[in-house]
This record gives sequence, C-alpha cells and structure tokens, in this order.
Amino acid sequence: MKITIITVCFNRKATIEKAIKSVLNQNYQDIEYIIVDGNSTDGTQEIIESYRDRISQYISEPDKGMYDAINKGLKLATGDVIGLMHSDDEFYDVNAISRIAARFNYDPSIEGVYGDGVYVTNDKQERLVRDRIGGIFSLKKVKEGWLPLHPTVYLKKSVIDKNGFYNLDFKIASDTEFLLRYLYKYKIKMSYINAYIVKMRMGGMSTNAKRAFEVLREDYKIYKFHGLTAFMVVFLKKTIALRQYLVQL
Repeated sequence: MKITIITVCFNRKATIEKAIKSVLNQNYQDIEYIIVDGNSTDGTQEIIESYRDRISQYISEPDKGMYDAINKGLKLATGDVIGLMHSDDEFYDVNAISRIAARFNYDPSIEGVYGDGVYVTNDKQERLVRDRIGGIFSLKKVKEGWLPLHPTVYLKKSVIDKNGFYNLDFKIASDTEFLLRYLYKYKIKMSYINAYIVKMRMGGMSTNAKRAFEVLREDYKIYKFHGLTAFMVVFLKKTIALRQYLVQL
C-alpha cells in the first residue's frame, strides 16, 4: 500500500526541515512524499532542495492560500491513501505511518483513519499545551462539535476523488468543512487509532490567536451550510477545545 504525504508551506524556514525529516525518518517504506511551496523567499526553498533526491514530487509557485496548495498536492498524489504533514509539525514517532497502514490493511472496508495528537510550545522546550485524544468515532459526537484532529486523518484516494477537495470559499477553516462533509454528509467509514500520530507547534494558522475570531465566523458558516444548529455546535466545539487546554493547567 502506497501512502502519500503532502506538505504545503510558505516561508517556513524555521520549521520545514523538522517536518521533512519526520516524514523521511518513518519506518514505513512505501511513501510518496509531495511538497507544495508557495514560492517562499526566506530560504525555505533552499532547505527543501537539499532533500530533493528523497522527495517524490516538489513544486514551488504562487497559490491562493494553504487549501489551494493542498488541493494541488491532492491532484499530484498517486498513493492508495493520502494524509498531510503541516510545515510546522512533525510525526510523534517513526511508527506513525506503519500504524496507519496496518489499520487499513487489517480492514479493507475502512475509508479513513485518525489518531491522537499533541500541541506543544514553539520553542526549544516544546512544553505540552494541549492534548488531543480523538476517541472512538460516532456521528453523534460530530453533531455535538467533535471532529478528529485534521493532521491525523488519512483517507483513501478513491474516497477523496469521489467526495471532493478542499472548498476554497473558506480561507481559514476549510479543513472543518472538509471533515464535516466526509464524516457528516457522506458518512464514510472511519477507524480510530489509539496512539499519538502528530506533534503540532503552536503558532501555525490553525492555532494563531489573532485569527480566532475569523475561525469562529467561518465555523459558524460551515455548520450552517451543512444544516446543523450552527451557534450551538460551534459553542460545543469550543467547549471541547477549552477542556483540552484546561487539562494542562
């Protein structure tokens, strides 16, 4: 089983090398690694080029934002299963992709898998900030604001080809719409891996405090678009996130 991992980036000189190394150090052999850069100018491209012989496909060109870049990667992907490695993040350990492949191989009817992740401070200490335990999937949980941690989600390419890419109408929370469409609208068969898959650094687009209000606004539009009671679901979603932060206090 070939697994495609897509990294998109723009001016991420400080973190891109850790992300690349965490992919290349996985002990699973059949990995297609795609990097889509938004024409970085800070030295990111030079770091990527230093690993060029171990990267399956690499393009660098202007884009319309992160989700446009991800869609470019999805169009290039040839793996049986596809997932993301954000440029600020890294895999929790070298076994992450092996665990994912094993779950798909164990039950061929599974269309997607997800696991757990941690958020850490963006410094040398990498202190734990938030613990994201996914737990067993249920449609009831989705209706109550729960979604799996996006970078831990791996989906069959055939499912993505059938159900579509990221919606560029949403600039910051398109991952929420993507997951909601797959899990709530199309009800694909998901399987939970009770293990940490990714380590995420605070300060990326999804964790930037300055964008918190914009995320709330887009989340509201997304849940309303999918026919849910948007205000209540967004409130419940943020309550879930707050509890995960409070556990660390």
